Amino acid sequence: MEMQHYQFHRITIDPNKCFGKPCIRGLRMPVASLLSYLSSGMSIAEILAEWPELEADDIYEALRYAAWTMEERVIPLEVLAS
Repeated sequence: MEMQHYQFHRITIDPNKCFGKPCIRGLRMPVASLLSYLSSGMSIAEILAEWPELEADDIYEALRYAAWTMEERVIPLEVLAS
């Protein structure tokens, strides 16, 4: 059962594809793979040439999703008495 992320319309999650990792538009292209290609120095043009089923907006959405998942969240901790 494929689910679309509520905030990122190009990000889908399906427990039967790529072990449930967030992917691009139901394709077997995990967000993490796209990020790895970018961090290794591949350009967006090179990625699109290698995987023609992808669109530039898929890559930008993967970057937005990664930034969103890494966003700083404050978790209040119980203050310990000295």
